[in-house]
Amino acid sequence: MGEYTAGTLLGGRITYRQRRDGHRTGFEPVLLAAAIAAKPGERVLEAGTGAGAGLLCLAARVPGLVASGLERDSALAQLANVNFKDNGLETFFCVQGDVARPPFPRETFDHVFANPPWFDHASTPPPDARRALAHHGDPALLGDWVAALAAMLRPRGSLTLILPAASFAQAAASLRLANCAGVTLFPLWPRGGQAAKMIILSARRGGKSPDRVLAGLVLHDEAGITEAAQAVLRDGHAISL
Repeated sequence: MGEYTAGTLLGGRITYRQRRDGHRTGFEPVLLAAAIAAKPGERVLEAGTGAGAGLLCLAARVPGLVASGLERDSALAQLANVNFKDNGLETFFCVQGDVARPPFPRETFDHVFANPPWFDHASTPPPDARRALAHHGDPALLGDWVAALAAMLRPRGSLTLILPAASFAQAAASLRLANCAGVTLFPLWPRGGQAAKMIILSARRGGKSPDRVLAGLVLHDEAGITEAAQAVLRDGHAISL
């Protein structure tokens, strides 16, 4: 147990173990999970699952899902399965594999979501190998991920990503190339009046709805985390897209 830390998510509703070294879970998987419009009984995939935080938070809000995780790091995939078991999620599992060559049939899932590796290949990678794997991708990687993930969606299924705001144009173009339409942009404002650093982007395979820009969510104010953000991060409320 020395290589892991034990904690919780969503104000203690979820028990959660993660590695002491490497990538550490932040706000991103919790916010991303809140944006998935899943219903009980649907099939869901998270790519780049890590230790399972995103799927765990989605399960706390939507019971009865059948969920799969896909994680390149075999140790993290095993840890995600431990976390699913610890939280009584018998229909959740994570497999080790590459998103570019997913081990699932086409048109399997109702919803797919991911926090893709997003640092530019030209930037300096983090010294920790696991952190570099999570946060350091080739410039073409985002388009490859979107194409592979969209292929696993059933018609009208949703593909949702959390990304740096600077990746918006590339991600939106990749979604359209993958036959995902109705692109919805949800900015995550660090503070009111400041430019968004992160965004949530969602679209539906074969959809025909127009693109939309929503009001987004302000994360911090002078008192700390805003009440609206706490409702998502602590109380598990949904983000409506």
